[in-house]
Amino acid sequence: MAGDWAEVALGDVITLQRGFDLPSPNRKPGTVPIVSSSGISDYHSEVGVKGPGVVTGRYGTIGQVFLIKEDYWPLNTTLWVKDFHGNDPHFASYLLRTVDFQSCSDKSSVPGVNRNDLHRIPVLLPPLAEQKAIAAVLGALDDKIELNSRMNATLEAMARALFQSWFVDFDPVRAKLDGRKPVGLDAATAALFPDSFQDTALGSIPQGWKVQTADEVSTVGIGKTPPRKEHQWFSENPADVPWMSIRDLGIAGVFISHTSEFLTSEAVEKFRVKRIPDNTVVLSFKLTMGRVAITDGEMLSNEAIAHFRLNPDTAFGPEYLYCYLKGFGYDQLGSTSSIATAINSDMVRGMRVLVPPKGVAEAFAQTVKPLFTQMKNIQKQSHTLATLRDTLLPKLLSGELKTTI
Repeated sequence: MAGDWAEVALGDVITLQRGFDLPSPNRKPGTVPIVSSSGISDYHSEVGVKGPGVVTGRYGTIGQVFLIKEDYWPLNTTLWVKDFHGNDPHFASYLLRTVDFQSCSDKSSVPGVNRNDLHRIPVLLPPLAEQKAIAAVLGALDDKIELNSRMNATLEAMARALFQSWFVDFDPVRAKLDGRKPVGLDAATAALFPDSFQDTALGSIPQGWKVQTADEVSTVGIGKTPPRKEHQWFSENPADVPWMSIRDLGIAGVFISHTSEFLTSEAVEKFRVKRIPDNTVVLSFKLTMGRVAITDGEMLSNEAIAHFRLNPDTAFGPEYLYCYLKGFGYDQLGSTSSIATAINSDMVRGMRVLVPPKGVAEAFAQTVKPLFTQMKNIQKQSHTLATLRDTLLPKLLSGELKTTI
């Protein structure tokens, strides 16, 4: 480590301040991001703090750090950097990621940290020029990851827009019903669509199309959790079997390939945890309803997640089912105000699914499969970049690895 680095208290580098209350009824539509302990959660019309800023969780979710490049509103569940003391904000965001927040947690049922405890943590501080150089290296990786995320959002929007047109709004059918040529379709594809509707349990759908339940088009499986007190069944070793949670689904994109926990092969066999094949659609249906992804590799899940192994004779593929479940009205599965806790596996199996003819389903798949393949490849690249960033982070922040200024 260079001699011009100094060991100082975190409070000498940045001053953390508790965020501000902003109850939902007081929020007004706007473009100012509201930052909670888990990131941007809403938007508001008023600015709480001028950007750029750095925010981390004070209560609830702790340990995550967010660099906010524009003006923002930090909620009272967060700590925001009130004073950078002349240090680089971007560097400060990476420095905070190396801090052991658990050492400052109050260990209660809902995690929380005290900013005074955080301020006392010793850290290594390089000169400002090297701070900027470190931030530039790590920031370039984060910028590429963010760009990839935006690209995937665009690709997904394209696929879902086509799904909306064909299978929700039924634009080709309505065009033919009105005597018009369907927009954007060649003659062969247009001929696959009927020119009339029929009444069904899902309402008015194209003539000849079907409505079936989820367990008629697929084998619906539900995951399982071994006894939590028996720690030998759980692992963080990637050599074991990936075991997804609702939180993992929240972090994943269209495809899920990485989980925070694993189960041993012995646990899978002993508790008969169902293995979910590659390229299978999964859905969260308890607590947090409606998180959807497609597996990238074989994995497992807990009991809050269902998976759908499509039958060989089912007309559509996982891309169709993904789009269908992303737009599904889950409130129709129950009548209680706490719908997320009221759903059970029988309701999931009984979900009504619109089933188009095989020709229409194949035409949709032929169009969107390249989009989904591209999304999968982009996600894999982002994971590789994130792994590289997380490897470089402690080495750069400790001075073990030097940058060229």
